[in-house]
Amino acid sequence: MQQRDLANGKIWFNEALLSEDPLACFDIAYWQQQNRVIGSAQGRGTTWFVKGENTEMALRHYRRGGLFGKLIADSYWFTGWEKTRSFQEFNLLQKLHEQGVNVPAPIAARAIKSGLTYRADILQQKIPHSQDLVGLLSQQVLADDIWYRIGQTVAQMHRAQVNHTDLNSHNILLDEQQQVWLIDFDKCYQQTGEGWQQGNLARLLRSFNKEVTKRNIHFNQANWQILLEGYHTP
Repeated sequence: MQQRDLANGKIWFNEALLSEDPLACFDIAYWQQQNRVIGSAQGRGTTWFVKGENTEMALRHYRRGGLFGKLIADSYWFTGWEKTRSFQEFNLLQKLHEQGVNVPAPIAARAIKSGLTYRADILQQKIPHSQDLVGLLSQQVLADDIWYRIGQTVAQMHRAQVNHTDLNSHNILLDEQQQVWLIDFDKCYQQTGEGWQQGNLARLLRSFNKEVTKRNIHFNQANWQILLEGYHTP
């Protein structure tokens, strides 16, 4: 991880993956001027997909959700550079990536301080030709071996002692090689012990059941049992 100090902020980046100027790469106008914006997705704000020299990337500005987010859209209380959400997500993704867990490679992160608060952005690998499980399960039945590998991937994350506080069916992707990927590690963290891991799994099961009711996705208890078999396989 390389660091660039700014007058009122910091940028962290992986120089092996980012050939572009770290000072400019968080400005969507920079990518638009070069005609390198390849798409976008709406969520809590807009995630922009851009074509870098080394890989396709996803650029996201950190925004608050819920009612509080309507009052204070994108400012966070500053308590130290390494406690900013952008640094923590970058750092956590780097640790998972180094341990072989299928997560987006972190490319760059930025935090800009203003008084007692800061704003933040992150640039990470875009998983090519991938779709989240909800989109896939709305259209088709997944093979048993995929469910098994989903369980294995979640277990691999847990062996790295990472608590994914928003593990749900939208945050698991499948690419065209049928590889399983985990995404959206904002506000996630490493945690000792094992007691919290069942909470992650319970949240994931609730999200599948919710989507069955909401979108009638192809999911049943047999799928879940195969996922658990994969999870518990050493």
